[in-house]
Parts: sequence; structure tokens; C-alpha cells
Amino acid sequence: MNFQRFLSTTCLLCILMSLGLTACQGQPAPASPTQPVAPQPAATGASAPLLYRDPSAAIEQRVADLLGRMTLAEKVGQMAQVQKNAIQKGDIAAKGIGSLLSGGGGSPQPNTPEKWLQMVNGFQAEALKSRLGIPLIYGVDAVHGHGNLKGATVFPQQIGLGAAGDPDLVQRIGRATAEEVAATGIHWNFAPVVAMSQDIRWGRTYESYGENTASVSMLGAAYVRGLQQGSPTVLATPKHFLADGGTTWGTSTTVNMGVQYMLDQGDAQIDEAALRAIHLPPYQAAIDAGADSVMVSFSSLNGTKMHASKQWVTDVLKGELGFGGIAVSDWGGIDQIPGDYISDVVTAINAGLDMIMVPDNYGEFIAALTQAAERGDVPMARIDDAVRRILTVKFKLGLFDNTLPGPENLSQVGSEAHRALAREAVRRSLVLLKNAANALPLQKDAPLIFVAGEAADDIGVQCGGWTIEWQGATGAITPGTTILAGIEQAVAAGTKVQYDRYAGFDRVKDASGSPAVADVGIAVVGERPYAEGVGDSAALALSPADLAVVEKLRERSKTLVVVLLSGRPLIVNVPLAQADALVAAWLPGTEGAGVADGLFGDYPFTGKLPYTWPRSVQQLPFSQGKPSGGEAEPLFPYGFGIQTK
Repeated sequence: MNFQRFLSTTCLLCILMSLGLTACQGQPAPASPTQPVAPQPAATGASAPLLYRDPSAAIEQRVADLLGRMTLAEKVGQMAQVQKNAIQKGDIAAKGIGSLLSGGGGSPQPNTPEKWLQMVNGFQAEALKSRLGIPLIYGVDAVHGHGNLKGATVFPQQIGLGAAGDPDLVQRIGRATAEEVAATGIHWNFAPVVAMSQDIRWGRTYESYGENTASVSMLGAAYVRGLQQGSPTVLATPKHFLADGGTTWGTSTTVNMGVQYMLDQGDAQIDEAALRAIHLPPYQAAIDAGADSVMVSFSSLNGTKMHASKQWVTDVLKGELGFGGIAVSDWGGIDQIPGDYISDVVTAINAGLDMIMVPDNYGEFIAALTQAAERGDVPMARIDDAVRRILTVKFKLGLFDNTLPGPENLSQVGSEAHRALAREAVRRSLVLLKNAANALPLQKDAPLIFVAGEAADDIGVQCGGWTIEWQGATGAITPGTTILAGIEQAVAAGTKVQYDRYAGFDRVKDASGSPAVADVGIAVVGERPYAEGVGDSAALALSPADLAVVEKLRERSKTLVVVLLSGRPLIVNVPLAQADALVAAWLPGTEGAGVADGLFGDYPFTGKLPYTWPRSVQQLPFSQGKPSGGEAEPLFPYGFGIQTK
């Protein structure tokens, strides 16, 4: 594409629209019989700009002016959010679509920063061809960095940032994420998760900062500030409103990828006092920090789907908490409301949802909402309120005034500064759970180090879900530094590092020709990538292969260190007994050298557990950190972590 010619065409379109002409016919657009277009402002001289296109005017005035010019069809289109693979050519302009998104794995091909920018700008250019030239807002799940984009900086998942417990660190990560996301033309991030995860068997546990309300509130607000304060600005989305982390085991009815969900999208069976004390405060903190978008949960509250709850979405979120932004649905979330499709649309919009993540059959949604409005099932005042919120956010983000970014900021993606920040976050998230006889820190000049476990040399395992694909993937899925590479970089020149994923070191001999015993063995074990309810787990167990690696390495090492990669606490009684040191490294992302920073003492261990750690699954779920069954005490309490100097 000739980018300069493209911009010139876009500018011509803006001029045509400033004259009140359609891009295709050059004639004034006809007024809708149900929603007339407001009169054009009086001209001074040859012409006068439309008020909504005047960047010097107050946002409230610009919104009111634009809203008054919109037909019912244009308003309904603004309330639709469509996944990019479903949108049909020409429909963005023809139907006035308000938003597109990339779901997990929704990347262009090739998956490069340049191609992302070209894709988003292409969609945006089509939006500018609509009668009123209302720009799109494009959304993405950048939950731990711009994770769909190959080559982006992937930060530790939120559970690791909860272990670090530093709002300044989280805010800086939010700012870096905003820079990488905005560089590709995107201004809406569906993060942070501010769920109060109360049952670690949940497959989204790693997306939460922890089990403690005060900590989640503090860190969630910090991330919102990081995204939204500064330039470029990216819209934050605290989610999933409300109590998605408090669902009861076995109450979910969702089946996906052949997996029956157990907690995710289930029913939170909670009294109002507990709901307000545990689950609501993080949203108030996020709104106070400036959040202009909130995503409503798939889950139910005492049998009522949150997408259908006017009490909580309108009365509490928008009324009591003073939220003035966009309440957006989750992916096809209205489909789970009981009833036929048009009743689902009516119920959700009247409950207070402003934008519906369709994500595929947007024509059906537009037809249903139009019909509901025309027959009065959804009041026009409700539609106007929703569109006013959507337009206000778009004006706040500057989308009307700086619509098509150029490639000048693409160097931000995966930059050295951002990777250094991610490495800092990794080492500060490490939680030292056992350190017998001061096994850590390790000596860099140890003669022989054995490293074992598939996870030691796997970027995909380090990153977890929501990385390149929705469920994540194993292998070299994106550039980064594995834990093994970090170890190799950290040791002295004379140290020999041997790696075998299965701990098969019989080939390594000592001076006498016998199988060598390493000075240090480092076993890197843990969970394979997953996301959402696919990761709901009744066992929380290490695989037999990982347990075998720990056992074999114990026999061949004088000092054994176990590094655990996981999205939540696991049952680790056996490796805990076998290891001299046990480190919870969570899901550290692309910068595995941060793990080596801790192991070899370049930086101290300072992380603390964001979740209570069970001895057995029979203890779950915990109630305020206390087991509900089984042994009297957890294996490690909330906030535990051995500190080193």
C-alpha cells in the first residue's frame, strides 16, 4: 500500500464529511425517519467545521453534536463489537460498526508489528468512509503484554506481579504495555483482571493478582493508571464484573474444546455482605484510578447471569460506583442468558451493557437491537446513553483527531527497555519456599550443573496462556530467553552446564569414568499452557514425567533446586521433601534470565505468596486462608516467602 497516498485519500474524505457530504455520493445523507439528523451549524465564510470535529471544543459538546446527527442504525452499529475474522468487507462503513477486536490468537499473517499496524489502520480507514466518519476502537487481550504479537515483550502473568506486590512496578508494566499496543494502532486493552480468585482450581487463577482484596485493589488500580495515564493512552478494562473468582466448583455449564468447565463461567453463591467486602472493592479502586471500560462476566451471581443483572451493572456499577465509561460484554456472553436471541439482546442492553462483543453474527445482533428499539422494548434513552458513553471514550482517547498512526513507534515492540523491565519483574516475582542449609544463592563457579525438565528450555511454557494463541502453546512461539539460556549466561566461564529434559545424565562421566554427580541440579517443572475453563483442575498435580525428573536429578546432584512454573499453587509435597531449595517462579514470560538472577544471587528473593498454598486438594476451597477440609493448616500461608540478602 502507498501509505502517503492512503493518508491523502483519508484527508479528502475528512474534508467531504466536514462539508456534510457522504463519501460515496457527495450528497447530504437523508435523515432517519425514527432519528432525524440535527441541523448543520451555520457557516462562517466559505464553510465551518462540524462541532464534533473541532478538537478545541469540549468533549461533552462534541459528543452531543455527533449524537444528534446519528440515525438509529448508526447508533446500533456503534454498540456492536465484532471479531476481526468475522467482519465482511464494506460492513464497517455500511453498518457503522463501533469496534473490532482480536481474540486470543487473532493475529494477522505474518504475525509482525508492521502487519498488525497495517491491519488495524486498514479497518480504521474503512470506518472513516462511513457517513459521519466515526473511528473504530480496536481491542485486544494484552493481559501480560501484547501477547498475541510475536516479538512483543511478554511480562509475568498477574499472579507473579501479585507476588512482587509493588504498584509502581505494575504501573510501569502497564505503561510499557500501552506503548507496545498503541504502536500497532490499538487503543483498547481487555485488562487487568481484578478477580478475587477464591479457589485456585480455577483456570484463570494466574490472571488474578491474588486472593487478598486490598492487594488486588492496589495493583489493579496501578495497572489502570499505567495504561491510561500518559501518552499514548490505552483504554483499561478491569474484569470480569462481578465475582468471577468466587464461583462454586461444579456449577459451570460450559463445554469448550471437549472440556467441561467446573469453575469458570459458573455460579458465585455468595451473600451480599461477602460480595461487597471481597469482590466489589477492586472495581471501585479501578474506577477511582480512571478506568473507562469494565467487562461484564460470563458467570452468574446466585443463579442470575451477570449479563442480565440490572441490579449490579446499572444500579451498582454505574450508579453506586459512579462508573461513567463503557460496560462491555464478554465474548458472546449474552448468548448464555436464558431465552431466544432477541430477548437476550433486550435483557442485556436494558441491564446496562453498552457494547456487545457479538463476536461473529453481528448482522443478527444489529437486526435484533434495531427491532427492539423500534417497538420500544429497549428505550431510545438507553441506546443514547450507551452510545454517548462509547463516543465519550473515543473522544477521550483522541481517536477523532489522530486516527491513523504511522510506523514510527513500532520500535517500542519488544524493545530492550521493556525487556529489561520484564526481567526485573521476573526476579521480583520469585518466591523462595524452601532453602535448606542456604542452598541458594548458587555459586556461579560450580564446576558442573545439571539442568533438567522440559520447561527449562521452553518459552511457551514460561509464558502460559494468552500468548500467541488463546490457550498458549509450547515451544519457541515468540522471541525471548529461556531459563536454561539465562543459567548459561549467568555462570562462570569454567562452569559446565549440561541439559537433558528427562534428567538422563548417564552419558556424563566423572574422571574415573563413572556417571558424574553434579555439584548442582536444577529441575524446572510445572504446568503446560492453558486458559480459562480449559485449565480448571481438580488435581493441581505435577505430571508423572515432572516428578520423575525431580527424583532422577536428586540422585545425580549434591544440591537440588526445583523451580516451579505454574499459574497457581500446586500439590508439591514430594518435590518439596526431595529438594534443597524450592522456588515458585509462576509464569515469568519471555525473560527467563530473571529466574537466573535470583538463583545465582545477583538479586535477593523478595517475593511473597499471593495465594495460600494447600497441602492437598481436599483442603480447597480456602475460606479466608483457612482450609475447608483435610489437614488443619495449609502448606504455606498467604504472604509466605523466604527473604534473602
